[in-house]
Amino acid sequence: MKTLIFTLLSVLSAVCLQDSCDGAEADDIVGVYHVSHEREESRVRIYKASDGTYGAQVLWIRDSLDRNGNLRLDEKNPDRSLRNIPCNRIEIIKGLRYDAGKERWSGGKIYDPTRGIRANVTCDIVDEGKTLKVRGSLLGIAQTVYWDRIE
Repeated sequence: MKTLIFTLLSVLSAVCLQDSCDGAEADDIVGVYHVSHEREESRVRIYKASDGTYGAQVLWIRDSLDRNGNLRLDEKNPDRSLRNIPCNRIEIIKGLRYDAGKERWSGGKIYDPTRGIRANVTCDIVDEGKTLKVRGSLLGIAQTVYWDRIE
């Protein structure tokens, strides 16, 4: 009987330790995604930052040139010092953290360069890892966009 209880406690402890060590599950968000939003198409790379949070940067955008044939810039950014960043290098998510209990990423900010606004963001992996559900919310108004994993 003592052996059975010890074995069950050992297995339970291993499962709890694995759940609290969110490395493998947390890193499931890392990859490259195709994004279609507000008549814009882009590719975005989600990466793990050195502080353990997750961020996302635009890699490519369709119709990236302006009327004069120059690379479009982040002209609507509320931070004037960032308005000269090319559209294919904009960082759109910062500070995202994995919550193992909820099995989702939250606590970060998402930036919408088409409107020049920042909002709170939560992300969930859906469709057996093929899709990322990205939900931005600001002042009680929320919008959900689905990103398709390509890498």
